[in-house]
Amino acid sequence: MSFVLPELPFARNALDNVMSAETLEFHHGKHHKAYIDKTNELAAAEQSLSGASLTKIIRAAQRDGNAKLFNNSAQAWNHSFFWQCLAPAEGQVPEGKLAKLIEDGFGSTEAMLANLKDEAVNHFASGWAWLVLDRGSLRITSLHDADTPVAHEGMAPLFTLDVWEHAYYIDYRNARPKFAEEVLGKIVNWEFVAQNLDGRGAERADQDGATAPVADPIA
Repeated sequence: MSFVLPELPFARNALDNVMSAETLEFHHGKHHKAYIDKTNELAAAEQSLSGASLTKIIRAAQRDGNAKLFNNSAQAWNHSFFWQCLAPAEGQVPEGKLAKLIEDGFGSTEAMLANLKDEAVNHFASGWAWLVLDRGSLRITSLHDADTPVAHEGMAPLFTLDVWEHAYYIDYRNARPKFAEEVLGKIVNWEFVAQNLDGRGAERADQDGATAPVADPIA
């Protein structure tokens, strides 16, 4: 079994006005890689997980109470999903079905983003702010530490914002509110968010055991 660090779906300097190449060098190249490497090490010791996909490992680790394997595999998946949620600022906006769901649930895109920012900023300590599809409606929530929608029945991931300090400290120091405002206002990959309305978001950050990561779904 050998999971690999997926390539970023954009150039390392493509988000420079919001997220620097230095942040990506450490966040992707160091932190994310460490989760991948540790997942490989821990999963190799579990014969029953030979050849299992990343999402299957996450669920098995949760079921078995294997906290180390859960934390590392969930973080590997969360980060793989997070990178796909971002795109260079090119004026993307929600359209079609996604725009209608946002309007129905929050009144406007601006209101939804304000709620998502509040969730991210007010989340205590480390974790992730999420926009999910729950029984056909949009819902904003946050999960602590490495926890992930993959481990929760009926929580289909659409978008996430990493609120661990390593996501923003180089560029924003301790100013999580400014980080959330900049990311949410400028570099959300709305095409990817809309694609995940099919309920298959978990698959888009998955890897099969002993294979390369899935191809960029928006290529």
